[in-house]
Amino acid sequence: MSASLATVSYIGATILFILSLGGLSNPETSRRGNLYGMIGMAIAVLATVFGPRVTMGGIPWIIAAMVAGGTVGLYAARTVKMTQMPELVALMHSLVGLAACLVGFASYIDPSSAMHLVDGNMVPLSEAEKAIHEIEIYVGILIGAITFSGSIIAFGKLSGKIGGNPMLLPARHFINLAGLLVVIYFGREFLHATSISDGMLSLVVMTFIALLFGVHMVMAIGGADMPVVVSMLNSYSGWAAAATGFMLSNDLLIVTGALVGSSGAILSYIMCAAMNRHFISVIAGGFGTTSGAAPAAGAEPAGEVVSISSAETAELLNEAKNVIIIPGYGMAVAQAQHTVYEITKHLREKGVNVRFGIHPVAGRMPGHMNVLLAEAKVPYDIVMEMDELNDDFPKTDVAMVIGANDIVNPGAQDDPNSPIAGMPVLEAWKAKTSIVMKRSMASGYAGVDNPLFYKENNRMLFGDAKKMLDEVLVVLKG
Repeated sequence: MSASLATVSYIGATILFILSLGGLSNPETSRRGNLYGMIGMAIAVLATVFGPRVTMGGIPWIIAAMVAGGTVGLYAARTVKMTQMPELVALMHSLVGLAACLVGFASYIDPSSAMHLVDGNMVPLSEAEKAIHEIEIYVGILIGAITFSGSIIAFGKLSGKIGGNPMLLPARHFINLAGLLVVIYFGREFLHATSISDGMLSLVVMTFIALLFGVHMVMAIGGADMPVVVSMLNSYSGWAAAATGFMLSNDLLIVTGALVGSSGAILSYIMCAAMNRHFISVIAGGFGTTSGAAPAAGAEPAGEVVSISSAETAELLNEAKNVIIIPGYGMAVAQAQHTVYEITKHLREKGVNVRFGIHPVAGRMPGHMNVLLAEAKVPYDIVMEMDELNDDFPKTDVAMVIGANDIVNPGAQDDPNSPIAGMPVLEAWKAKTSIVMKRSMASGYAGVDNPLFYKENNRMLFGDAKKMLDEVLVVLKG
């Protein structure tokens, strides 16, 4: 394949990636967006493998690597449950960071990386070009190492292998500042290195510090901020890919990495706004504990908890004209989305107006609830964002909260001393009757008690979400 044809292929792949991002912004066009992304990636891979920069001797190695990676990816796609998607996404981000690190070290060791093609001949880089290339390597490995270790810790927290409590070391900000100064110092030493061994020492020290920083950064972030962390690491992985593109002089990788990095940054901003949090305060860490932790400081809820049975829940739903269902991580853990769809289908056939209220940070990653509901074939047109539904709660007969907690906490509006004060929430307590499905009275991932449980118009349906919903469905159909 000629260089011109490879360039045209890259332009086509770039357009498809942009169309893919546009399609993924809406559930109704997400399948088409995924298709555009797959076609674009296929074109990009083929144009790179058969392009002018890959020799025939290297193609078998590339094919072997693609077969191995494709096998692992296919196995993961078939075996990983939808409830495990957040940790899988975090693990994928770590692989992007690791790739950036490995490419960076390989680029520095490879003698040909200090040369470029001019009129068909390999010519050494000028001093300025060499310095720029070394900065690309240094920064690329730095971003990649932070992304790799941070994503591994995020995977551990999301999968429950690491607790959600924030690890707050004494003088942690000074530790981070000291690490940054050391990284800058060794960056200077790297640029002035007179041999590969001297430069490699600077790279190894910087990589070690970057790995520790990635671990420290995510360990200091509490469980309540994990959705922001996932989108933040998504952004980091994009910038790591862009840095890899600079190291390899691959324009498509630069553009693609910039698309992922910028879209991840925008998503992080949206998530922070949805939690009334500043991005810097998320990075600083400390908000949120593991589920079931002791309630955080704030006003003590007043009132008594009133429990309800599955039969009584079904009776309330039968009599309702308007129902809003608010899914949360508890629905994902119980894998109750299919039963939820069956209940929704039954109620809609009876003429009940059923809609779903989705909070931007429901679950453990952006769009987690949307993915689960789409898997269960819940119609897109009744799955609505928080801002679209909040004004309708006073006209709603039943607001059914399935495994959600912090996103329906009235303390965010009523209690200025609450850790989540000012966070936009779904106002389920304004419905005629709210039903909260939980296993126990434990607090949510933010470690904050919920006054909703004690409201006069609220009822608690205790138990496993799928088991209780199955019982509700039997009564409804009976």
